[in-house]
Amino acid sequence: MKKITFLALSIIGMAFTVPSHHDSDNIVGKWMNTENNLEVEIFKTGNEFRAKVIWFDDSDDKSQPMDVRCDTKNADKKLRTRKIIGLEVMRGLIYNANNDNWEGGRIYDSSSGKNWDANAWIMEDGMLKVRGYWHFLFLGQNIFFKKVS
Repeated sequence: MKKITFLALSIIGMAFTVPSHHDSDNIVGKWMNTENNLEVEIFKTGNEFRAKVIWFDDSDDKSQPMDVRCDTKNADKKLRTRKIIGLEVMRGLIYNANNDNWEGGRIYDSSSGKNWDANAWIMEDGMLKVRGYWHFLFLGQNIFFKKVS
């Protein structure tokens, strides 16, 4: 009877265990968006994941190369002199092993000067899906990235 009870409890325990498909650090590294006009580097600080801009396509205005462009659309006038290169555009993502995603972050859009809530997932094809949203997941947009080797 003890063997059957142990076996039954083991099976029930396995049924409620959600396997993690990714190591939480799989998000760390360099990522290029699918439009090939933005590259970010995701890094870990404590248990939080952040991202900074390391390259962007500046061909829209050759008089303003990427190494001199600043965060001119920021709502906080004191921050408008920050360079876009090196700018932290994502912070606060925490890995949730139960959902196999990174949640609770904030993403900054320097083209509009706005901050959004953010979650991220690594999809089965290896693409990184970042969802920026306003309070509710359905009120947002996705950005897709491929890992840069």
